[in-house]
Amino acid sequence: MLVSVALLLSMSAWFTATAVGDAFGVRWGLDPSGVAWLTTVVQVGFVVGTALAALLNLADIWPSGRYFGLSAFAAAAANAALLVAPSYQAALALRFCTGLFLAGVYPPAMKMMATWFRSARGLAIGTVVGALTVGKAAPYLLKGLGSTTASEPVVIGASLGGLVGGTLILVAYSDGPYRFARRPFEWRRVGRVLRDPATMWATGGYLGHMWELYAGWLLVAPYFAAVLAARGSADPDGAAALWAFAVIAVGGVGAIVAGRWADQWGRSRIANGAMALSGACSLTLGWLVGAPLWVVAPIALLWGATIVADSAQFSAVVTEVAPPDAVGTALTLQTMLGFALTGVSMQLGVAVVDAVGWGPGLGLLALGPMAGIASMRRLRRASRSSSAA
Repeated sequence: MLVSVALLLSMSAWFTATAVGDAFGVRWGLDPSGVAWLTTVVQVGFVVGTALAALLNLADIWPSGRYFGLSAFAAAAANAALLVAPSYQAALALRFCTGLFLAGVYPPAMKMMATWFRSARGLAIGTVVGALTVGKAAPYLLKGLGSTTASEPVVIGASLGGLVGGTLILVAYSDGPYRFARRPFEWRRVGRVLRDPATMWATGGYLGHMWELYAGWLLVAPYFAAVLAARGSADPDGAAALWAFAVIAVGGVGAIVAGRWADQWGRSRIANGAMALSGACSLTLGWLVGAPLWVVAPIALLWGATIVADSAQFSAVVTEVAPPDAVGTALTLQTMLGFALTGVSMQLGVAVVDAVGWGPGLGLLALGPMAGIASMRRLRRASRSSSAA
């Protein structure tokens, strides 16, 4: 519980610039693509931070609690500095640093939680993903409850959350009884991972999931603003922020439930079911901008619950199928590729919505779950063939 609460508070820095993107857009005269880059560059920073942490073996050099706490402090500071950024370019640099430092928060939290669980690990890690999801939704709640035009309450609130989260871990956390003896990331193992079919099929499933996830989270607030505007709302931004919070945050429940079910019924089955549902919602929602809110809201909430429900299970699958001496390398490679891909889908999704509308824009995201399901089916067939042999 301690790790989950601290993670929720610390990860609120991720989407602060997204939640108040309109204010920054006015401040620096940005188009939708320019606003989207304030989130995309966080993804880039996270990829770089993950790679550096793996290559330098930071998770083993530093105690997990210290690594998490100091990283949370640094991310909170970079986030708070947005308020005094002198230019758009400086803001991009600060957002990059936020992602870079958050790479010392989320991956260590997964490891920290796992040291306390040997059985029911799917549920435990699902709880971590749930906390991460609610944390990323938090800026929208701050915006919806406050001023829809001021960036200060959202940025300051998220930064204070990071300070509290880091302090909780530094003061109160200790590793559990099931500590890991990890090998460092080594480039020579990358070739082994890339040549292992099962690991690549599992990674393909994760990439399909990631194609949809962050682009969907980026677009949910402007989507609801369009829905509410079509219903005649004079000032839809505040209500849209609250709907965005609800849609993203309900994914926390989805992640926890999926973690429990995955321990019982199998990770691949749960991952494919979640991708099928979220992909169907992506294909549907974009064409419902003019529909009544009572039609849109249940589908959007189902989308939010399922779009992240499978996230933790892909990492768990990789730990089960990767070569035993290359599990750490496989997980690092999976994470770096997945977050790098999100930058592409986020920018492309914004561009398509801006050019041709919400139907094609959200429909584009469904390509990820389709590809992910196909990849995981190949993995299941390969696993059955190996078992039969």
